[in-house]
This record gives sequence, structure tokens and C-alpha cells, in this order.
Amino acid sequence: MIEWWQGLLLALIQGLTEFLPISSSAHLLLPSMLLGWPDQGLAFDVAVHFGTLTAVVVYFRQDLWALTEGGWAALVEREMNDSSWEITYLALATIPAVIVGFILSDVMDSLRSVPVIATTTIVFALLLGYADRRVESVAKTTVASWRVALIIGCAQAIAPIPGTSRSGITITAGLLLGLSRHAAARFSFLLSIPIILGAALFKVSEMMGADTLVHLPVVLMGTAVAALSAYACIAVFLRLIEAVGMMPFVIYRLLLGAVLCALWWA
Repeated sequence: MIEWWQGLLLALIQGLTEFLPISSSAHLLLPSMLLGWPDQGLAFDVAVHFGTLTAVVVYFRQDLWALTEGGWAALVEREMNDSSWEITYLALATIPAVIVGFILSDVMDSLRSVPVIATTTIVFALLLGYADRRVESVAKTTVASWRVALIIGCAQAIAPIPGTSRSGITITAGLLLGLSRHAAARFSFLLSIPIILGAALFKVSEMMGADTLVHLPVVLMGTAVAALSAYACIAVFLRLIEAVGMMPFVIYRLLLGAVLCALWWA
């Protein structure tokens, strides 16, 4: 079992890195590598997942409500509108990740090593930097075709490779397809909702079939810290990318990848 202060730090790392394009898996690896911390356990994993899920749902509550109203209106009127199209695109973009998650989850887990994470951290940093430099002054403000949605979904399907960053790869794909930074990030964050929910429910099913020890105060703290830090992270990130773009995150990923390489070689 982890101590409460370890849980605090891990929940903070999860909340801050879940939605930034810097790879949460790379950051969660460092405490165990450098400090020899024990595995946080399934219950804590579930807690921080529900924390980050709460954050993105609360932050985009107005968008989600508008999508719900628009989707219901489309069902009643039997005519597609903007909201129903966006729901369709989000659903379409979710399918590749679900398929890969069911078929290749064990393969992805086997790749969880320092050299793999260091390599993917650097490679996808360079790709994000390239995509950010190609952003046009008049970019698309929304996903408006099934092709764009499907490509972003296929990009998300490779996110389970450790070090890739789900938000990073989906934002990169969105930028390469002509979306603005804000539009790419918004679609990525909305797309995270079914993925995080699915991951949390999968972990719950694993926990139900195992003899899991739950330290309730640490679990509750992890949920709260992950939710608050993730909410703050989303709010700051969406403002920051409008002002400075993605390059600070590209540079940070390159430095992180270099640190991981140095630790591995040492």
C-alpha cells in the first residue's frame, strides 16, 4: 500500500498529465524508478480515473448539455443537426481505441519499459512540434467530416503505447488535419470522456474479481486531488495554447525523454 503523501503526489501527477500532451505514463513511471515506490493498486487507479473524468465532464458541462439537447432534438425531428453530427463524430472516433483496447491490451502493457517510453516521448514530441508549426491562421473550428473524426480516432488507438500521450497524439492529428489549436484540444478532451469511463469501468471489473485492499481515505483523497488538478489543468491549457501554442510542451517532452534516456543508460 502507498502512503497518503505518495497518493497525493501520484494523484496530482495523474490530474496534471492526463490532459496535457506530455504523457502521464512517463511521469507515473518516474516515482517508482527513482524512489522505488510500490504499485498504487487498482482501487487507487479507479479513484484517479474517476477524478479526471469528473474534471472534464464538469469543465465541458455546457458543451455536453448542448450536445444532449441537440441530439435529442435530432431524434425527435428525425433530422441531423450540428450537435447530432458532433456526437456521431465522437462516437466514430471512439471505435478504433475500443477495438485496440480489447485486442491488444496485453501487448501494450508489455511495452511499458523505460526505453519504449523515452523513445515515444521524444518521437511524438517532434511530431507535435511539426504539427503545431503547420497551424494556419484560418484553421477549422470544429470537426466537420467523418474522415477527420476517424483519423483522430485511429491516432487515439495508438495512445496505449506507453509514452505516447492520448491527448498529445489526438491533438497532433487534429492539427495536421487543419483544426485550430483550441478545436483540436476541445475534440480531444470530449473524446477522452468515453475512453476514461471505459478504462475506469474495466479496472472496476478487475477489482471486483480480486482480493483488493482499499484504504478509503487515500482513495477519496486521490479522487479529489486528481479532479481538482485536472480541472485547473484543462482551464490553463486551453488559454495557454491560444497564446503560445504547443512548443513549451514539445520542449518539455524532449527534455523528459532525455532524462529517461539518461536514467536508462545509467
